Amino acid sequence: MSAKWNEHEKRVMDRFLQMATNKSKQAHKWAEPHLETAKPLFYESFEENFKGRWIVSAKEDYKGVWKYSKSNGHQDYGLLASHKERRYAIVKELKKPISLKCGTIVLQFEVRFQNGLECGGAYLKYLRPPQDARWFPKEFDNESPYSILFGPDKCHYPSGRVLFIVQHKNPKTGDFVEHHLTVPPAVPNDKLTHVYSAIITPDNHLNILIDGIEQLKPFNFLSSEDFEPPFISPNTIPDPDDKKHDDWVERAKIPDSKATKPNDCDVDAPIEIEDEYAVKPEGWLDDEPEEIDNPKWKAPKIDNLKCNEAPGCGEWKRPMKRNTAYKGKWHAPLIDNANYKGIWNPSNTPNPNCSELDFEPIKAIGIEIWTMQDGILFDNILIADDEKVAASYRETTWKPKYDVEKEKQKFDETAPHSGAPAVLEFQKMLFNLIYLIVEFSSPEEYKSRIIEFFKEFEMRPIMISGLLGLFSILLVLCSMIRVIEKEKEEKKEEEKEKKEQQQHQQPPHSDRVEVNESCEVGGHSKTVEQSSHNKSVEQQGRS
Repeated sequence: MSAKWNEHEKRVMDRFLQMATNKSKQAHKWAEPHLETAKPLFYESFEENFKGRWIVSAKEDYKGVWKYSKSNGHQDYGLLASHKERRYAIVKELKKPISLKCGTIVLQFEVRFQNGLECGGAYLKYLRPPQDARWFPKEFDNESPYSILFGPDKCHYPSGRVLFIVQHKNPKTGDFVEHHLTVPPAVPNDKLTHVYSAIITPDNHLNILIDGIEQLKPFNFLSSEDFEPPFISPNTIPDPDDKKHDDWVERAKIPDSKATKPNDCDVDAPIEIEDEYAVKPEGWLDDEPEEIDNPKWKAPKIDNLKCNEAPGCGEWKRPMKRNTAYKGKWHAPLIDNANYKGIWNPSNTPNPNCSELDFEPIKAIGIEIWTMQDGILFDNILIADDEKVAASYRETTWKPKYDVEKEKQKFDETAPHSGAPAVLEFQKMLFNLIYLIVEFSSPEEYKSRIIEFFKEFEMRPIMISGLLGLFSILLVLCSMIRVIEKEKEEKKEEEKEKKEQQQHQQPPHSDRVEVNESCEVGGHSKTVEQSSHNKSVEQQGRS
């Protein structure tokens, strides 16, 4: 059975690979006319081994081993982070810096979490020219200056986010400040290859694409809502030397000096007065205090039990009610203050740190990450100044692989061996037991149909509860078959007894001698022989 299944799986995978090859050829043919006239500014396909072209950091903290490896299920190679719980750092210097000042710039790369990703980064750092001329690629680490950080990260956010961070230099202060995208897109949660694209346009907008699909909305570099802190500082700031004048009035309303108190306004009236309509309840104990001394101990007071049975104790007083004549203290109404100047704020002065948006060029591309999982594969790193070039490379390099992986994912979801290893082992053991029970407990006429029934379920992914349910069905089915077979046997015995009774009720033949019915095998032939012998003796006597 396993051999048949492996043979079937191989045919399916061969079909998937052939389909991917055909799609790749079609996409490449579609992209050829455009690729002849426009090429990327930088492209790394990892068709050749990265050693000698990419420089691994020699820093002691980075013990992760980079490998030149195939992507699972493909013949395509990439750059693989091969160990768990390690820090990785590798860098590729460009032949000449790429400017980000003019025109459109597309940053694009593929990454695949072949073993999933619970916590770790998979982003790229686009390094700016170092301020220190003594910087060497082997010294690349997390402190190395970069212009843009872009890519997925799944530690700082539980569900994962696509980070986009810019280290922007203020030309007036000379300081570099990190500006973070405030609402980064989510990271796909699967083990497929995904392509991430960041498109920077001349109108100071940023578009982030995942698998060629725009995420959320175009982000504005000049908006304080899209980046924190904002890139562009205000032209003016409050003057730190400005002081509030002594005659500055911030009180918007003042009492009306011309207002007079109305005649019917009694400022001395209490809030509550006695209710003149209240009547003392019958049985009220005026002479009984609410609390009495404990006869056994003079302190403290205890509740008077008589008061619990009566409506009340002590001197009865009318309850209080709301005084309708009460109006409170009288105050003069407020009017607009003629001298009001508003809340004081210092005057604005030109902002010495105000600057225009200006990105640093890209001198090198680095990957500096820390991850808890292995199997992170980078591939097809691209920088282009044309969106169509980036789109054509997505169609020719990423799309065929993704289609194959997606089909394989669907295939695995319906395959009989999909699931956790322990569940698969239990499923295999249980079905072997089922077939064993069927083989020894089922009649031949039912055996083939029962096996066919359970074979259908064996080709499906089933939860443990479902497997136990199937096993219960088998036990019930076998019990029913045994009952049916027992009833058939009993029916046959009854029919046999009826036939024998009918034979006993028939009159005996004149020339036949009765023989004991308890004869063993061959008894019938003995009866015939005995009858013939008696007949011959009788004929001799007559003669």
